[in-house]
Amino acid sequence: MQNHQKAIIDYLNSLIRTVPDFPKPGIQFKDITPLLKNPEALRLTTELLVSPFRDIQVDAVVGLESRGFLFGTNMAAELHAGFVPVRKPNKLPSDKIFAEYELEYGKDKVEMHSDAIKPGERVVIHDDLIATGGTAAAATELVEKLGGVVVGYSFIIELSFLEGQQKLAQNAPVHSLIVL
Repeated sequence: MQNHQKAIIDYLNSLIRTVPDFPKPGIQFKDITPLLKNPEALRLTTELLVSPFRDIQVDAVVGLESRGFLFGTNMAAELHAGFVPVRKPNKLPSDKIFAEYELEYGKDKVEMHSDAIKPGERVVIHDDLIATGGTAAAATELVEKLGGVVVGYSFIIELSFLEGQQKLAQNAPVHSLIVL
């Protein structure tokens, strides 16, 4: 990593607040709202998230609810691609497909419109943070159900000790700006 890029990532990391015991005891929540409030940080974050994908064809950026929407739309615009939201159940108004994923205690699911991805479309999956990888893996399942091809993953923060990358498509690179 270039020194300039490392300095930018260190700057962005300095704007991310850790909130202890949220949403439950023992969780160290990574809050990106201070980063969002800073116009220069918004620009730099978008630039770094898009950078690994500038030289490949990307037809759509899939953003995971809800914080994946914040930079996913910026990424899509910069890459001249469409944006596809993956939502929690019962939030999408049209025909949809769903995928389930494991939680610490139980299961959850996410949904995507059934016409959101065309066969062969090349997709980047984005979220603000990857922890266990369950949501991103479920989004991968949705993209692949519709015949899309995941060409990469994009995250602002990766909690590497939770090994979420292991649940993702092995042939698609994972790009995380801040690895903790």
